[in-house]
Amino acid sequence: MLLLLRLLVFHLALSTSLAKPAPWVMRISCGSRVNVHSPPSNTLWFKDFAYTGGVPANATLPSFVSPRLTSLRYFPLSEGPNNCYNIKRVPKGHYAVRAFYGLVAHPNFNDEPLFDISVEGTQIYSLKSGWSNHDDQVFTEALVFLTDGTASICFHSTGHGDPAILSIELLQVDDRAYYFGPGWGEGMVLRTAARLSCGNTKSKFDADYSGDHWGGDRFWNSIQTFGLGSDQMINTTRRIQQASTAPNFYPEALYQTALISTDSQPDLTYTIDVDPNRNYSIWMHFAEIDSNITGVKQRIFDILINGDIVFEGVDVAQMSGDRYKALVLNSTVAVNGRTLTITLHPKEGNHAIINAIEVFEVVIVESKTSLEEVRALQTLRSALALPLRFGWNGDPCVPQQHPWSGVDCQIDKASGKWFIDGLGLDNQDLRGLLPNDISRLHNLQSLNLSGNGIHGSIPSSIGTVTTLEFLDLSHNFFNGSIPESLGQLTSLQRLYLNGNSLSGKVPAALGGRLLHRASFNFTDNAGLCGIPGLPTCGPHLSAGAIVGIAFAASVGFLLLITCSMCWWKRRRNIRRAQQIAARGAPYAKARTQTSHDIQMTRHHNHGHARAASENGPSLLS
Repeated sequence: MLLLLRLLVFHLALSTSLAKPAPWVMRISCGSRVNVHSPPSNTLWFKDFAYTGGVPANATLPSFVSPRLTSLRYFPLSEGPNNCYNIKRVPKGHYAVRAFYGLVAHPNFNDEPLFDISVEGTQIYSLKSGWSNHDDQVFTEALVFLTDGTASICFHSTGHGDPAILSIELLQVDDRAYYFGPGWGEGMVLRTAARLSCGNTKSKFDADYSGDHWGGDRFWNSIQTFGLGSDQMINTTRRIQQASTAPNFYPEALYQTALISTDSQPDLTYTIDVDPNRNYSIWMHFAEIDSNITGVKQRIFDILINGDIVFEGVDVAQMSGDRYKALVLNSTVAVNGRTLTITLHPKEGNHAIINAIEVFEVVIVESKTSLEEVRALQTLRSALALPLRFGWNGDPCVPQQHPWSGVDCQIDKASGKWFIDGLGLDNQDLRGLLPNDISRLHNLQSLNLSGNGIHGSIPSSIGTVTTLEFLDLSHNFFNGSIPESLGQLTSLQRLYLNGNSLSGKVPAALGGRLLHRASFNFTDNAGLCGIPGLPTCGPHLSAGAIVGIAFAASVGFLLLITCSMCWWKRRRNIRRAQQIAARGAPYAKARTQTSHDIQMTRHHNHGHARAASENGPSLLS
């Protein structure tokens, strides 16, 4: 029986462990060339990867809160105003995304940089002057849903120093963590504005509290008083029940310290500076740990936020079920001014109590740019060798405060996606070929690539972008003919192709439309013809005729070469014969003279014989 009981316990423990695996974690030590472990917890940080640019450097840590790392990566403005870490193969889920900042350990970097931070295209924070002197401002943290297998954390220059990043963390949390009701979900980000451990003498992470890993290793900034002698610290070593429970998994030790109000100042009041016209989600933590309270109805108070009662008649012991039990209350409010004030006003017992406070800014997620158009721009960036100073990293259109240089965007209300309606990249010393992928910018109305060094032919696919109203490709090195497809651009109002090396006839459909409705310029293209202002084109030949002429010319050329070779060989043979005859001339002359003498002798003798015969017998005979 005991064995069966042990097996049952083991089976339940195994089932629990299988049901809740360890959360996915990624920690990057920026600028590091090797994996490192940081004290005191021996936490593993992977070597630097997934960045779009920047320079590694030695780091100066601004606070004890910063992980004990010795390197960072900073992003000079010369490499572009937008730089990102694009981390792939991230399991779908809910994450605490955290970036720590550092200071470059170099005499030329004396001032703290100020820059903006975005996650998945949504700007979550702008660093404020003096951040390096506040423990809870040396990092930015946000709760984000990551659903497409990637995480993009970007840093945007504002002209006040180069962004310098010490480390990046992705810490998976429960899918329902910090649920606050309507409006919660994938369409929002919770940016941590403040997280306080009341009555604690030392700031701590969840790991220092031995908290559950699914809590996201939160940082709790200690606060020993709200000021003006209005409170006092209390603590306990007794166990706190129902603390580390799903979905938020708060550490039990968080509830073992607290602040309570005094007789001289019964109200407990906490004020924090915030950005105006935003929504904030406030999470307040309570546990009745005051030994003077022995039961319910002995401490009752109201909770007000910016003067409005959000919880009335709070009795911690009653609402939690007993003393030494955790209670969490949440309220999400709109804040119009620049301060958020939480007030606990006693109604029974003359004292209020609170153990911890969390304040999150609710940030609405930005719509992203159409993925097809993002890929088209990435292809264009590679094909034209865009300089790093353009900073084409992250999303082209969001955050809206930091779009890509030269890119104009519009929102499609039907799909909720951003699209590209304008590209202005004139006079930027661009090189290379204009890719066919330009046609994937289906909503493009204006394209200006003038004054660069782009060569090759004009892609015929550009004729499918029927929304084009302005097209300027002037003063480049485009060659070949103007694509017939440009005649399909029925919305085109201005077309400038001057200052290139184009040739052939201007398409009839394009020329006719331009003559009547639009401004155009085809000058300084020596080979173009066919419209007023350009040379008249010669007789029109079909493609078959052109092929035939080319074939005949080739055959004629081969015949000419063949005849030339034959004539040259014949001429060479004649010259050789003449040279041989010239060398044998003396011998031939002597032989001819001897033959002539013999013939003359024979002729003389024959003459004498004939005379004797005619005159009778000779006297000598």
